[in-house]
Amino acid sequence: MEFKNPQEELERFRIRLLVAGGLVLVCFSLLLARFVWLQVIQHEYYQTRAEDNRISLVPVVPNRGLIFDRNGVILANDYSAYTLEITPSKTHDLEKIIDGLAQLVDIEPKDRKRFRKLLEESRNFESLPIRTRLTDEEVAKFVANRYRFPGVDIKARLFRQYPNGAFASHLLGYIGRINDRDLKKIEEAYQDANYRGTDHFGKTGLEQRYEFELHGLAGFEQVEVDAGGRAVRTLARTAPVAGNNLTLTIDAELQRIAEQAFGSRRGSLVAIEPATGGVLALVSVPNYDPNVFIDGIDTQDWKQLNESPDKPMVNRALNGTYPPGSTFKPFMALAALSLGKRSPEQKIVDPGFFVFGGHTFRDDKKGGHGMVDMYHSIVQSCDTYYYILANDLGIDNISRFMGRFGLGQRTGIDIDGESEGVLPSQEWKRKRFRKPEQKKWFAGETISIGIGQGYNSYTPIQLAHATATLANNGVVNTPHLVKYITDTKTGERTNISLPPGRDLGLKQQHIDEIKKAMIGVNTEGTGARAFAGAEYVSAGKTGTAQVFSLKGADYKKESVRKELRDHALFIAFAPAEAPSIALAIVVENGGFGAQAAAPIARQVLDYYLLGKRPDAPAPIDEAAVEEERE
Repeated sequence: MEFKNPQEELERFRIRLLVAGGLVLVCFSLLLARFVWLQVIQHEYYQTRAEDNRISLVPVVPNRGLIFDRNGVILANDYSAYTLEITPSKTHDLEKIIDGLAQLVDIEPKDRKRFRKLLEESRNFESLPIRTRLTDEEVAKFVANRYRFPGVDIKARLFRQYPNGAFASHLLGYIGRINDRDLKKIEEAYQDANYRGTDHFGKTGLEQRYEFELHGLAGFEQVEVDAGGRAVRTLARTAPVAGNNLTLTIDAELQRIAEQAFGSRRGSLVAIEPATGGVLALVSVPNYDPNVFIDGIDTQDWKQLNESPDKPMVNRALNGTYPPGSTFKPFMALAALSLGKRSPEQKIVDPGFFVFGGHTFRDDKKGGHGMVDMYHSIVQSCDTYYYILANDLGIDNISRFMGRFGLGQRTGIDIDGESEGVLPSQEWKRKRFRKPEQKKWFAGETISIGIGQGYNSYTPIQLAHATATLANNGVVNTPHLVKYITDTKTGERTNISLPPGRDLGLKQQHIDEIKKAMIGVNTEGTGARAFAGAEYVSAGKTGTAQVFSLKGADYKKESVRKELRDHALFIAFAPAEAPSIALAIVVENGGFGAQAAAPIARQVLDYYLLGKRPDAPAPIDEAAVEEERE
């Protein structure tokens, strides 16, 4: 039997104990080193991360600035409402979630369509609305069942509202959900941080042009959250700063009466204050309700608006281009005086036509007007006078002179997307056409230019701007819609920056001759019926613009398709002795200017100057047709 050596066993035990103790010491040393690393050396880093996990920075979207008319009437405002929103990245079966929500709140097919469209356009971690403007009862139902719907929550959102619906929609514009194009604008303006949490952006009109003024400065909240990401309490809050308010030059009631005056007719009216360039009314009819765009317009509604033959989405005041017709004649006469091509007394014989290059250019009045001087050429709207004058002036003289009044060029009004129109010249034609034989300007083309036909094509804002310049004795003021911007934090008002008025250097005696003739239009000429019995003296000019050529045949409205009928135009300013308003009107396919456009002008001027409110749209004066032809 072998006996163990106790001493040897003890020695082995001691060795094992030392090894184990060493291992324990090493382990504890590593733990201590790690603890020092985490709790001392990396303390600030991990404390920040822990705070980040515990505290969430939530952007607070500012109130959008309000829009007022010149008299303080509110045209665009904000209101708060509850929205049911889904964060797709936090849900597993989106359709099942939506079906479940539909059992609690009313979710219509159009809500689902809009949500899918937003889902396609947005990043999946964004919170997207499935229903907006929830009732208190719907909010209560969802809150009681919130546990069933991960990734779904109720949020209080600010909504833009246009309290007057379709009223003034083309000048106000609308806001819509931010898209990639909007994000690019935000990035280019270095506004990325300021738009965190913001869902909407100005798309058209003043909402687009003054987006960064109206948006305001975003605030933020420090919110403590639990492990599930739900808010526990608010730790700190930096309040947002509401966007600046816009006060317009627009007179809302004048705008309303001008819109109503058109009735069911299509067209545009622009009224300007000559002394300042402030736009008093900017009408484009038919119009649309901008409220339908805020949440994302339904596909069917968009199709209806976009494919309508009446084109309600087109801002006719800025984008519609039309031949000016006889409204061009006062400016032609002023060009003749300024360039020394005519005197007021100089007369021509009008046999009812003018022959040039083997082509006969006919006057509207069969048999002609007989002996016609400058005054009667405007009052009676004698085409032959201006056929001859156009030939004597030449196309480039006409173009240079009309360009001084802003025709054929953007006016600079503070809405984006203004069209240029066409002010024809030899240079314009060389640039416009490709084929060498098309580039040449023919002398015969100048003849029809003289009566506002041919290549002439201008926007209503350009015609109103030119009329305001004439009313203002040749001093040009830039048309504008915003009068001043109010800082909502300080209350300070800032007028928008405009170039100073520019004097065209025209002789006052020449301007007075044209004004006298335009007064004659409304007292004894083609506008006399519309302004019979007026308590003020106004100056005007009717116009009729061909939509297509009759090739010498007589114009009979009944035999021409509606969309091919002549446009009716009218320009005016009043009171004639000291004009406070100048306007231009186009009634699409309305026929003669005296018939359709002048009665609208009468209603607008009656309200602006006398406070008279019409009880019906402006009538169509059929009797004025024969008078304009005679």
